[in-house]
Amino acid sequence: MLAKESYRNFLVQLQKIYPLSEASVMVDWVFEHTAHIKKNDLIKNPSLELSVEVENNINVQFKDLLNYKPIQYVLGEAWFYNLRFVVNEHTLIPRPETEELVHLILDQLKMAKFDANNKISFNTANPATVSILDIGTGSGCIPISLKKSLPLANITSLDISEDAIKIAKENAATHHIDINFKVVDFLDESSWSNMPMYDIIVSNPPYIPIAEKEKLNTNVNAFEPHTALFVPNESPLLFYEKIAKFAKEHVNYGGKVFVECHEDYAKDTALVFGKKCSHTQIIKDIFGKERMIIAYY
Repeated sequence: MLAKESYRNFLVQLQKIYPLSEASVMVDWVFEHTAHIKKNDLIKNPSLELSVEVENNINVQFKDLLNYKPIQYVLGEAWFYNLRFVVNEHTLIPRPETEELVHLILDQLKMAKFDANNKISFNTANPATVSILDIGTGSGCIPISLKKSLPLANITSLDISEDAIKIAKENAATHHIDINFKVVDFLDESSWSNMPMYDIIVSNPPYIPIAEKEKLNTNVNAFEPHTALFVPNESPLLFYEKIAKFAKEHVNYGGKVFVECHEDYAKDTALVFGKKCSHTQIIKDIFGKERMIIAYY
């Protein structure tokens, strides 16, 4: 079959459930990933043909896409902070908002140093070697991206899902990154007793109330892990309350906590941390939404 005919056929089909812009990106990704054919290749050589094997693989992938399966799960990969990550149904799909969280931490650390007592101080242009705890690591995208920019950092990453930790370890090995991954139920406070002090805690925890479940797109609701997405309606700030309590006893003097949060609960989230730290700051994302909190200790 001619590649251009297959391309056009699936673009038309995907437009039945996705806007043209999204459908075009999906078709481009599938053809580049599976057939190693870019859109420009089709223009330059309209007689390009797909092998039977490649055509069959593409047909299977588009069947999944037409059933709303996220393209990142269809292809088994996602890009985050210019790095490729393996993802599957056990891990959240990395999102641009979380890239902003990583960028925020790195920007803050550009102004950090340690004083004579090894206490961190975010007030100079000198780089710092830091100890970082990442809570709810999923694919490992946050700690791996941080470690790429902070090769001397000592990073520990936690997740309740053993399957997610396996994927995170795979991604770390691919990028030749050394991170201490642990399967831990962070909500269980008994798991905190042997944890050391950290300079930075970072987390993109579950924060969507169950009541909002039906508002999500099918490709999110039907495929991404619910344990990484949802919290009980009666306690939407559950994870932030636990992180704030933990940080009070496990963040070094001058350290910080960075979290991603629900845009509707940013001020409430800041108040939770404000009870345990010196002060907080709400950070807006590129769309002007209040999506990140910094807690200063």
